[in-house]
Amino acid sequence: MIAYVTVGADDIARAKRFYCAFLPALGYELEEGPAGLSYTLPVQLGQSPVLPDFYVKPTFDGHPASAGNGSMVAFEARNQKQVRDLHAAALDAGGSDEGQPGFRDIYGPHFFVGYLRDPQGNKIAMFSSDPGEPGRDD
Repeated sequence: MIAYVTVGADDIARAKRFYCAFLPALGYELEEGPAGLSYTLPVQLGQSPVLPDFYVKPTFDGHPASAGNGSMVAFEARNQKQVRDLHAAALDAGGSDEGQPGFRDIYGPHFFVGYLRDPQGNKIAMFSSDPGEPGRDD
């Protein structure tokens, strides 16, 4: 089980604008502090935490943040429309397009995904794989 994912950011305000454009719609709540941004899923009283948490932080070593080649964080959306809507919202909030929402031949017939880069260059995916929705071959 993955407990949390952290990406680095040199401009926390810019990162906040980007991530707040779609993470709240996926159920994440923001807690902002001197160490950066913490996005967590709400926990009902008496329940275990819902994982993973997602953190956006300045680097600990003081060097510029950088995106990893081949690294990506994927967030599951409720449906294809939400993938399209949140991809557009993230672009409007300072992200850059890395692949418009749609089906990809290399994945299953219901895997609908859009790719972005956050303002720091970290690769982000938003996907839906609901078999109740039209698939690539429908």
